[in-house]
Amino acid sequence: MTGESVDIPSRVYDEEPGECPGPGLTGTQRLILHCLYSRHHDGHVRQRHLEALLSPTEPWVVPYVIQQAGEYVREIQEAIRRGLPGITVPHSPRRRLYGAFIVRNAEFFARTERRAVSYWACYHRAEYPVFGASPGGVLMAEFRAAATECAGTAWPRHTPRPVAAALTPPCAAAARPPSPGSRP
Repeated sequence: MTGESVDIPSRVYDEEPGECPGPGLTGTQRLILHCLYSRHHDGHVRQRHLEALLSPTEPWVVPYVIQQAGEYVREIQEAIRRGLPGITVPHSPRRRLYGAFIVRNAEFFARTERRAVSYWACYHRAEYPVFGASPGGVLMAEFRAAATECAGTAWPRHTPRPVAAALTPPCAAAARPPSPGSRP
């Protein structure tokens, strides 16, 4: 963070507060509640609270979002992508916010990238044979681009490099004419 450390719980097992968690909570207190419950053991609860964290611009919310991007629930990764459209816009405030966090917390992001690759290999490789095409892979690339822009230099990659041949759709390869000397 901005010179401070944030401890993110691995999982929260407390019961979720009701739909309207205490009318007396300030905006900051509500964000803290959403941060904590974005780590809930129930993926549906996690996603609901995470989605509430995608609009705020407080820097201490960012690690809770990035942490989820590196985990195994594809629907949560897709929700992050939908909820952070500004992350792909060069020089946008959202891209600067996430890029600055990653630059200041390089080890955290490297660990998140490695975790995303591990979960992809275990749970999503059959559906997405190429890591970069998976929801987690797309998010890691977008976050890395934000860090590159913020740092002014290429940000280190801790994920598999894109493979051009693997990205060619099978139907495109089949539509190519046979090369001279090849048999049909």
